Amino acid sequence: MNDLPASLAADAPAPAPAPAPAPAPPRAAADGRSAARGAAWAAAAAAALALVALGLAWTTQQRVKLLESELVRRQHDSTDAANEARVLARQADSASRETAAKMALLEARVAETAMQRSQFEDLIQSLVRSRDENVLADIESAIRVAMQQAAITGSAEALVLALRQSDERLARYNQPRLERVRRAIAQDLDRVRNAAVTDIAVPTLRLDEIIRQVDELPLLATPAARAARGSAPPAPARAASAAAAASAAARSWRTALDDAWTRLGERLWGEVKGLVRVTAIEHPDAMLLAPDQASFLRENLKLRLLNARLAMLSRQFDTAQSDLRDAHNALERYFDRSSRRTTAALEGLRQVAAQARSVSVPRPDATLAAITAAAAGR
Repeated sequence: MNDLPASLAADAPAPAPAPAPAPAPPRAAADGRSAARGAAWAAAAAAALALVALGLAWTTQQRVKLLESELVRRQHDSTDAANEARVLARQADSASRETAAKMALLEARVAETAMQRSQFEDLIQSLVRSRDENVLADIESAIRVAMQQAAITGSAEALVLALRQSDERLARYNQPRLERVRRAIAQDLDRVRNAAVTDIAVPTLRLDEIIRQVDELPLLATPAARAARGSAPPAPARAASAAAAASAAARSWRTALDDAWTRLGERLWGEVKGLVRVTAIEHPDAMLLAPDQASFLRENLKLRLLNARLAMLSRQFDTAQSDLRDAHNALERYFDRSSRRTTAALEGLRQVAAQARSVSVPRPDATLAAITAAAAGR
């Protein structure tokens, strides 16, 4: 501390040499001493201030150094933190990029899954629709085949069976959108059941029986028929002769002889009456048939009846009625109507002609329309 004022004093400019004072009086000497004393105090105060200033400067310098070291340390720390932050930022950037890539991959997979789900739903719906369409197509084809069979045979049984089976199949299928088809099937089933349809089997069987009896029917030109009509004894006479024969054993030979003569007379009288017979014949040419013509007549009659049978089986009722009418006229014209077989044949032809009429089977139009609407998705 003592060296500092000396250095300061050394650094201070040297005062100019004062001229040698003149001897002063004593009061002036006292004033000079007090002035020197004040200058010394001023110099001491200046030295003290200089020391204080130097102390403050050194303290300030130390603080600046501390601040600089702290700033350097903090700068290093900031640099390290920045480097770490930069590394972390790079890691975060790479992680974000990986996350973005994973998100893009997940989004692509989600989109693919959604597309597959929609395709799967479409496939299921198409399978359901195709199943419904297959069921409707099978039902429609079965009904149309039954309609063709009913048109060929004239029987509604095939159509009734097809409609019943279709209704049972839809009941097992249990699809609400096909309830309209079931209602239409029930409506058409009632209509077909209530329709009066001709049964072809019964008249064809009757025609077959009449065809088999044609060879046994008596003709007007047959001698056996004329003899059977004219020379047959009456039923009471035959009954009386049988009773007389039964009681002949109990009578006397005279009574038996009388009865024999009586029977002989009755037989002769019957033969005489058979020689001449008057019969009303509408067609005289029917009595002039030769034996070969009679066989042709029977064959032609069979052909007429067979044609009528085929026409009935093919549902051509007009042709069948024409053939039956011709066969009926031939029976009435050339055959003996007094015979029970001929009468039965004529009655059978009348019954067949009454049954051989055209009755159309009702079409299941309501069912077909409902099937078409259901297949179209309405």
